[in-house]
Amino acid sequence: MAEESIKIVLPGGAGLVGQNLVARLREKGYSNIVVLDKHRANIEVLRRVQPEITVEYADLAEPGDWQRHFVGADVVVMLQAQIGGNDYQEFVRNNIDSTQLILEAIKTNDVPYLVHISSSVVESVADDFYTNTKKEQEKMVLESGIACPVLRPTLMFGWFDRKHLGWLSRFMNKVPVFPIPGHGRYMRQPLYVGDFANIIISCIENRIRDGVYNISGHEKVDYIDMIREIKRATRAKTLIMRIPYSLFFALLWVWGLFDKNPPFTTQQLAALSAKDEFEVIDWPGIFGVQCTPFKAALDETFNDPRYSGVVLEF
Repeated sequence: MAEESIKIVLPGGAGLVGQNLVARLREKGYSNIVVLDKHRANIEVLRRVQPEITVEYADLAEPGDWQRHFVGADVVVMLQAQIGGNDYQEFVRNNIDSTQLILEAIKTNDVPYLVHISSSVVESVADDFYTNTKKEQEKMVLESGIACPVLRPTLMFGWFDRKHLGWLSRFMNKVPVFPIPGHGRYMRQPLYVGDFANIIISCIENRIRDGVYNISGHEKVDYIDMIREIKRATRAKTLIMRIPYSLFFALLWVWGLFDKNPPFTTQQLAALSAKDEFEVIDWPGIFGVQCTPFKAALDETFNDPRYSGVVLEF
């Protein structure tokens, strides 16, 4: 089947992974792409940079006209996710309720291929809204009877990044002092979203039918060293300073009182210091995707003229 005739539906496709995935699908010649999302600002970003595809506002946690797009679909990549916030019901709606409706739409319309984007947090020791609802979401997919690959990425960064390293870089350029909680030696396994998008495309093109794959970054980087590398890549002038963990926690807690959707929460701080270490598999060999070195990926994230200046909103 020619790329231009393959209909690909991306629920939650206006977020970080979706924006990068669409960019790379378009570069490979795929044109029949439908993105369903409810973040209006990010929808407008996608419409602006990818005007040739179909982008529609949709609350996937409610039945609606969006379900018609599954008719005749060849591929669904399930991307929708509530990552941050302090309202548990938002996590339930966007991670669980939406998944139930999408799985029903796939079955009703006999969509032949699904890729589910889970998260490394399903194997985390963390106990928070995101972790718990992503665990339940993955369980729903695995028990649905729909054969599909389940991909569990670690912390991602790249073009369009609004939430993780992208937010850190913007904050770094606004403040004279960048605070680090405690000693800052919290090991991370950051994954370049460009590599992850290529893994998804490999699944689509090779029709990988089943398996759960832990897609971890191949380099282990302490949080404080990650911040230093962001400073290098962005040429920021801020001073990096360690502050007591308890003070950092208190500052986040106060921030959360005034911001309904804060960029970083006390739950995420707890997850940062949870001492998780995720399995590293040979995903370059399994999926035929080259692993981009961390420093090179940061330079592409912040200095590539194509999309590095385009940023999503919260």
